[in-house]
Amino acid sequence: MSQTLEQLMYQVGQVFLIPTLVAISVLFLYSLYALGAFAVAYFQRRGHVIGAGSRRLRSFELLRWAHAHPAASGDDLDVAAHRLLEVPRITTRVTPMLGLVATMIPMGPALKGLSNGNLASVSDNLAIAFSAVILALIAAAITYWIVSVKRRWLAEELVWLQAAQQAACDKSAGRKAA
Repeated sequence: MSQTLEQLMYQVGQVFLIPTLVAISVLFLYSLYALGAFAVAYFQRRGHVIGAGSRRLRSFELLRWAHAHPAASGDDLDVAAHRLLEVPRITTRVTPMLGLVATMIPMGPALKGLSNGNLASVSDNLAIAFSAVILALIAAAITYWIVSVKRRWLAEELVWLQAAQQAACDKSAGRKAA
């Protein structure tokens, strides 16, 4: 009974190798895409003066969202900022876990190959394991850096929007008083 359960668990675990490798590959490609988009946004934001036109807001994601939703409250802006960081944050956290899974799955066949004296099998399985974890960690590192900087950018934009809302409230209060 125990051996049957162990064999079943081994086989089920092996089924997840290809989907895990595909997911790591997709997340790695996403991290490269996100890095490119981040670089474009960085160069667009550098020395940029905030204007009302939507072309000028291209790299200011939260300001662009607020421009499209003028009745948004401060809480709505906060939720929108969190939503803008959602995919890279998930990538940052999930990719290392998938890298660990992709490292552990080939270890079973590698150990079997080692016990059978098949060093080629050991080598092939370890190459898969280490390559997967390396790509996963690189993807996580890229997106972690992007999330860290974008979090600051969104906080700055949130402060700008709150200041603009306060100035608009003060201006309307001044009109009512006059």
